Amino acid sequence: MLRRFVQLGARELSRTQSTSAASEKWDLYAGVLVERLPVVSKSLNPLEKQFQDLLWRVEYENSLKSDFELKNERDLVQAELIKKGKMQVDLEDSGAKQTAQDLKDAYIEELKKFQLGSRTTADDKANKTSSTDRCLEDTLYLLVQQKLGQQQHLILPQGKRQEGESMRQTAERVLREQCGQDLQVLFYGNAPVGFHKYKYPSNQRTESIGAKVFFYRASVRSGQVSEKQAKFEWLPKEALNSKLTNASYSESINKFLL
Repeated sequence: MLRRFVQLGARELSRTQSTSAASEKWDLYAGVLVERLPVVSKSLNPLEKQFQDLLWRVEYENSLKSDFELKNERDLVQAELIKKGKMQVDLEDSGAKQTAQDLKDAYIEELKKFQLGSRTTADDKANKTSSTDRCLEDTLYLLVQQKLGQQQHLILPQGKRQEGESMRQTAERVLREQCGQDLQVLFYGNAPVGFHKYKYPSNQRTESIGAKVFFYRASVRSGQVSEKQAKFEWLPKEALNSKLTNASYSESINKFLL
């Protein structure tokens, strides 16, 4: 008899939990991880620089001579023959002839005028986080200020799915609404790359108990976020976590950052 009551109680508890789970409703949101990809290659560390120098030496030693080097060798042989009187010099021709040494001098002068572009910009020096013209060696990620509950937070652009939309269409609409029409991006496919869910505070639950956010990845092709929109920042990966104040949200984002 006792065993029967235990079994009945277990079944009733299981039925109650199933009914409760079925009645829970979640709002669906789409978020977008917008990347500004690196503009220049990464600076080499000392070990990488040493290895690169080694590769260049090996390549130089195994390479064939260039046209300039062959011409230089011919000029040196001719100059030696002329010095020994074994070769006649055509004075009219010699004045118009450009030797390898002349070419070398011209190349050196041109090289002196060449200057490498700076890897840091004016926005780097001013620490202008709203600009994409900074941190050229790194990937920058877009955070926008949005209201969650009663407070404003810097998060990835996100918005609620509307009836009849696919999640990808929601992501595209959200980006237009949050960032303006000027920002042009390339979405990486129709499937989300990440997921996060959170429950609303008890006093703010009406029809739904929380939100499930599906994140899409996109890269900037041109344009910039409209300054008329909410506050926004472009941040490298190491600075991202300090701005994402919610630990659970930050952990979800870090799972699909490259």
